[in-house]
Amino acid sequence: TNNLFVDAFLQSNRLDHVSQVMGYHTSYLDHFLKTQNFILRGDGPLPFHYRHYIAIMAAGRHQCGYLINLQKQEFLLLGGEHSWLKGLSSIPPKLKNLYDINKILAHRPWQLNTSHIEKLTKGKDSWSLAEVIHAIVILTHFHSLCSFVFACGVNQEVDQAGGYKYQLPGETRVLAHPSNTNQSNPKDIPTVDITEDWKNSSHVGPPSPTEPEVGITTIMQRMKTLSEQNEECTPVELAKRFESIETQSAELGLVGADRQETPADISCFIEDEKFGYQDFAKRDEQTDFPTFRVQDYSWNDHGYSLVNRLYNDVGNLLDDKFKTAQCLTYYTMGGRTDVDTSRFRRAIWNYIQCLLGIRHDDYDYGEINHLLERSLKTFIKSACCYPQRVTKKDYDRVLREFKHSEKVHVNLMVLEARMQAELLYALRTVNRYMTN
Repeated sequence: TNNLFVDAFLQSNRLDHVSQVMGYHTSYLDHFLKTQNFILRGDGPLPFHYRHYIAIMAAGRHQCGYLINLQKQEFLLLGGEHSWLKGLSSIPPKLKNLYDINKILAHRPWQLNTSHIEKLTKGKDSWSLAEVIHAIVILTHFHSLCSFVFACGVNQEVDQAGGYKYQLPGETRVLAHPSNTNQSNPKDIPTVDITEDWKNSSHVGPPSPTEPEVGITTIMQRMKTLSEQNEECTPVELAKRFESIETQSAELGLVGADRQETPADISCFIEDEKFGYQDFAKRDEQTDFPTFRVQDYSWNDHGYSLVNRLYNDVGNLLDDKFKTAQCLTYYTMGGRTDVDTSRFRRAIWNYIQCLLGIRHDDYDYGEINHLLERSLKTFIKSACCYPQRVTKKDYDRVLREFKHSEKVHVNLMVLEARMQAELLYALRTVNRYMTN
């Protein structure tokens, strides 16, 4: 873990809080850092300052000030125009043309169609297909990273407004007010372990009243029962169960409240703020947007090779990252050991993709209701589709018998399953555009 933290520091001159929280899972963090470093700093068709600006545009869709601040710094370090940071009205038309794809992928990826790709690749200020793919990978990476940042309650960095301001030893530590621009001097900042601080923050004050939760023992018993059943379902029955889960997810509430007002330094990077997630089950034109069936267009059989062909090597990095998040296990659940968690993990992954209209034909969606209780589904839906509403309190309230490392793993699956879903829609659309 320490070696990876050194790598992370050398990549961006800081060990950011996201890397520290991901440090619970070193095998995953390794793939995450390699991928992020490659798409932002490695060989690729897009200029470096464009990459960081696209990341800012992506984080803007979920009002993620944490990622916007980090990417602004990187943008300026690479010679980006200071005036561009005034907002979308100050950027070149070529970048502005990407905004529709950014908005649709972030909230309703099923609405993406070939005309969006055509608009980018034709006419003045046109994009090459390789540039389009590079931009799409950055957009989907940062949309889903917003989910992780909010779902784990990651704090601003120490040198950012609103971040922790560490006092001299013996003094009380206070939270810097967002308007307080007087940052502490480097000598005032001791070496601290943010994860210790973050873990302990859940114990501040009395616990809030929460609904009773299905315990780990019950989940384990249900997994055992499901593995012993040999029920053969017809394709029609499997499709019905998917639709049932989809309909139920549309009836779920959300955590937190919507933000009343977006801060000006974030809203300047957002257009059409009202455009947001719409439940797939309630989509406007069911005939225009049918369920995305993985057997017709999958990552393994189609997406991986297309992305690799147009943007060298990135497919291998993404594939390793998806597989690691999906297959990661230490055979534990809470304090129990020797537990096969594969059913629980698969239920979470497929539920996330179901929220975005993607169906795995060989999966029995009935298992989701056995293994994921309502409060967990609400948390996952909020983290995936409305990340800006989620806070550290919501993280503390859910999966209360699980260890921090296991809860972080759930959030990694939200990140990766969501990113893969957005990429599948985008790559299928690019493929249709190329073959028309």
